[in-house]
This record gives sequence, structure tokens and C-alpha cells, in this order.
Amino acid sequence: LNRHYFALPTNPGEQFFMFCTLAAWLITKAGHPFEQPQEYDDPNAVISNVLSEVRSFGRPVDFPPSKLKAGCGEQVCYVLDCLAEEALKYTGFSWKRPAYPTEELEEEEITEDDAELTLSKLEEDVVEEESDNEENFLDLDVLKAQTYRSDMSDTAKQEEILQSTTDAAEWNLEVERVLPQLKVTVRTDNKDWRIHVDQMHQHKDGIESSLNETRGYLDKLHNEISKTLEKINSREKYINNQLEHLVQEYRSAQALLSEAKDKYQEGSGGVTERIKVLSEITEVLERVKQETEEKGSSMTDGAPLVKIKQALTKLKQETVQMDIQIGVMEHTLLQSKLKEKSNMTRDMHAATIPEDIVGVY
Repeated sequence: LNRHYFALPTNPGEQFFMFCTLAAWLITKAGHPFEQPQEYDDPNAVISNVLSEVRSFGRPVDFPPSKLKAGCGEQVCYVLDCLAEEALKYTGFSWKRPAYPTEELEEEEITEDDAELTLSKLEEDVVEEESDNEENFLDLDVLKAQTYRSDMSDTAKQEEILQSTTDAAEWNLEVERVLPQLKVTVRTDNKDWRIHVDQMHQHKDGIESSLNETRGYLDKLHNEISKTLEKINSREKYINNQLEHLVQEYRSAQALLSEAKDKYQEGSGGVTERIKVLSEITEVLERVKQETEEKGSSMTDGAPLVKIKQALTKLKQETVQMDIQIGVMEHTLLQSKLKEKSNMTRDMHAATIPEDIVGVY
């Protein structure tokens, strides 16, 4: 298994079976006997058994068991990590100090400096083994040694040379002829620390020279700025002294303005209250006007008088009818009284019947 086998999903079935097998093996290594799961076992039962073993080790399980069915992910790695730690604790595994191998010190190779002399063209009699098209590199130390040996061998000869017999014109012609072939180019390596040091010294000298040049300008600018600030301060003091009475007047005017604003606010508050009272009074006045208009219209209108007259005539008719009805009722009452009286007299006469008539009955 590679180290990322349980991190990324590749084959869920294979990864889940491998996870279950590896978890069972780690649980067994940790001292808890655990039956190896088979390929066709119930995955829920296997997961519940594994999680119960993890909880028995005192490890928290704060995720649902369904997270382990995929066979990969953070939860799977967490379970395997916990089981592996418990297995290492049970077997008594401990880390040992690393044993470093002894390394033999290799002799440092002296690298030759790349700052070599490149001669574009040399005479054929000086360098015979190199071709004319190649650039020739000569070591400065070798040249120094050769020149030193030639100087030592020629010291005796130089003592004998007291006067030159060479023509100056021929010498100059020879120099002009050989001069293109004596051009020396030095190959530099940007990685060499000596070059960096030289560059640092050059930059330092440039910074110091530019600093010396700019320091004078900066000092002059500083002096000008300080003088200007002093002038500004003096002018400010002079202006303050000259305009002090105006400032006092301005302050007094500001105080008066604040007082006037306060009074205005108080007056505006009273005005608003009076406006409310005025609005109420106008409403009452409108109501009274409306009532007076209604009364005036009713007084000038003759329709009520006509109605009163009609009502009076109607009342008279009703009184006449009532009088008639009362007369009729009195007549009927009188007839009824007369009738009762006649009946009573008849009864009275009927009460005086002879006894012999009574006896017959």
C-alpha cells in the first residue's frame, strides 16, 4: 500500500475490505482478539465492531459509522492511526536515537580560478599544438613562473645590455603589427566570492561618494526648511498679535449668536405651541360657523311654518273626528243606561206577583 492509499477514493469496495482487514490486524496486535472479516460480511456489523474496539481503547469517535463505508477519507485515516498507536504501545515499541554513519573527510579539490587569460591570436611559433580557430587560455601563475625563470636566466645578459641598438620606427611598426594579437580577455565568474566582494566595495564607494554629494544638498535643504518654518512661526505670531482684537470680536459675536440661537429655539417652541392652540380654536370656530349657518338657513326657510300649519289642520281634523266619536260613544252609553233602567223597572214590577199564582206553580 502506498502512503496515500486511504486518502483518495480509487476503488471503494477494495479499499473498504483492505481497511477492515488492516483494522482487524492492528486490533489483534494491540492485544484484543478480533476475528478477521470476510469479503461478504455485513459492512455495518464490521464497522460497529471496529468502532467499539476503538472506543474500548479510550479514543473518541465523534462521526457517524457511515463515513467508514467509503474505505477512504479523514475518518478512515483517523481510525487506522489510533489503532496503529495502540498496537505500538502494546508491543512496547520505542524510537531509538539515529545512528549516523561516519563519513570520511574528502580532500578538498583546489579548483582553479576561472579568471584566465584568453589570447585570441598567438604566433604560430609560440603555440604549435593548438589550432588557429580556438581561443587559448593561459594560467597567470604559469606565466608568472615562466617570466620569473626567464628573468633569472637573463639577468646576466641584461647586465651586458647597456645601450639599445633597435630602431624606434621598426619597434613601433612591430608593436602595431603584434598589438591585435596581444589582446587579453579575462573570463569572470559571477559566482566567485571575490567578484562579489569587489562589487560590494564598488557599491560602497559609490554610496559614500553619492552620500557626500547629497549630504550637502540635504543640509542646505534642511537649513532652508528650518528658516522657512521660523519665518512662518514669526509671521503667525505677528498675525495673531495684529488680529487679536478681531478674534475677540469674533468670539463675542459667536457668543451672541449662540445666545440668539437659544432664544430662537425657545421662541420657536412657544410658537409651535401657539400654532397648535390656534389650530384648535380655528376648528371650534369652523364648527360654530357651520352651526350658525344651519340655524340661519332654517330660520329664513318657510318650509317649517308650512309644516306646522299642516300639522295644525291635521290636529283639528283629528279633534273633530274624536269629538264625533265621543258623541257616538256618549249616545251609546246613554242608550245602554236607559235600557238597563227599563229592565230594572220591569224586574221590579215582576217581583210583585200574587201568592195564589205562585202556589199554582
